[in-house]
Formats: sequence, structure tokens, C-alpha cells
Amino acid sequence: MQELKHLRVALIGGGNMGRGLVGGLIARGLPAAQITVADLNETGLAALARDYGVATSRDNLTAVQGADVVVLAVKPQQMAPVVAALRPGIAASRPLLVSVAAGIRAQDLSRWAGPGVAIVRAMPNRPALVGAGASGLYADAAVSPAQRELAALVLAATGLCVWVETEEQLDVVTALSGSGPAYFFRLAELMAEAATAQGLSPQTARALAAQTLAGSGQLVAAEQDADLARMRAEVTSKGGTTEAALATFAARGLPETVSAAMDAAALRSRELADLFGKG
Repeated sequence: MQELKHLRVALIGGGNMGRGLVGGLIARGLPAAQITVADLNETGLAALARDYGVATSRDNLTAVQGADVVVLAVKPQQMAPVVAALRPGIAASRPLLVSVAAGIRAQDLSRWAGPGVAIVRAMPNRPALVGAGASGLYADAAVSPAQRELAALVLAATGLCVWVETEEQLDVVTALSGSGPAYFFRLAELMAEAATAQGLSPQTARALAAQTLAGSGQLVAAEQDADLARMRAEVTSKGGTTEAALATFAARGLPETVSAAMDAAALRSRELADLFGKG
């Protein structure tokens, strides 16, 4: 069993996902001195150094020197030039590469990084910032069991991790949990707007909507293998207010709308691979 405290981790990209990983890794026991974050945003790097005490660099090659794991946390359109520029450093230290970019395929990452590099793709989500994330992971047959364990060890610092069997399934993960927080935020936003239209103050409506969102998530998380349909039924009294609202959702086509939205997000993930995976 590998331990975090012995790893050296480099993060290429210090945005929200990078910050979530830094906080999670340190909370799980990885010394801050063994984390290096590289980014061009000096303000963001200064904040990470101040808040967590990690090493920072504006030079990606410097950041990956001696790293056991390199997390690629840059946008899909930036991935080709970033990884190609890292190739000499990757060849020297042979780290495990973990990409958290939507869409970009492992074969393209391998082409840019060089032959024989172990690559794991992961799709985390925004709640990683508070240690409540959900990540889908994929590795092909070239990644060893020990390397899979290493990738899961790093990503588990941000929350739940699950492995998928095929790389194509990561497009579905992207549509479900990767983009999913925005769906819930939008629903809560709409609920607050409707409550305001019915007479509540905007502040009260927002506070109640936000806490309902947070509390419902905690309730689900508290149950192992939670049965969502059962939990919904337990809140839905026969002839009551919840039943009236859910019936309206059904009549207005919410199931079809959600299915179409998921299809659109998964399709866009595949399109990102075609757009930015050929550099």
C-alpha cells in the first residue's frame, strides 16, 4: 500500500481543481514541501503559497523535476502544447501522468508525452474544493496495478473515486458528475427565483434554496448505497405538496430534458477530443 507522505506531486495548473487537490492532499498527510504548483498566474500562485505553503513555479519543466505524479490541470485547448513542452522532463523522471481535462484522450496524451509514459485520465468535479468531490478514473492496460493505486490515492484526496471500464465512459462521467454540480446549482437558483416571485425576500429564498441543496446532498451521502428513488418516495406524501410539484416536473418533461442535457454534455466531451486532441 502506497502512502501519500512519501510522494512528490507536481500540479500543472493552479486553478480551482489544482487548489482542491492541494488542500485535499495536505489534509490527507502529504507535506506541503512535496507539492509544486506551476502556473502563469502569479496572483494565484502567491495565494497557494500563502494559504498552503507549497512550492510554486511559473516554469512547468522546473515543477515536474523529481515528481512521482504529475497532475495535468489545464484546459483541453491548452493540453497539447503544455504536454509537448513537458516531454523532456517526463522522459527524465518518468512520473505517472494524471489528466483532469475533459475530452482529451489517453492516446493523444501519450503521443505528446512520449512513448512508455503511464497515463490515467480522471474527471473530478467542483466540490473537490471542499473535499466532497466525485471523480471517475480510467487507465488502459499499460498502467500497472500499482500505478492505478497511486492515481486513486491522489484523487481520493478530493472525495469519492470510481474506476470506469472504458475511456468512452468518461464522457458519460463528464456529463454526470463533472458537469453535474452546475445542474444542481441551476435548479436551486430557479427555485429561489420562483420563491422570490411568490413573495419571499431574495436573501431568504437563496438561503433556503442553498441549504436545501446542501442538506439533501448530505442526506444522500450519509446513506451507504443510497436508493435515490426510495428517498424521493419517502419525502412524497400521497396527495401532498411534493407530489404536486413532482407531477408538474413530469408533465413539463423534466425526465426528457435531463436526458437531453446529459446527451449534449457527453457529446461535447467527445467533440473536445476531436477539436483539441490532434495537436
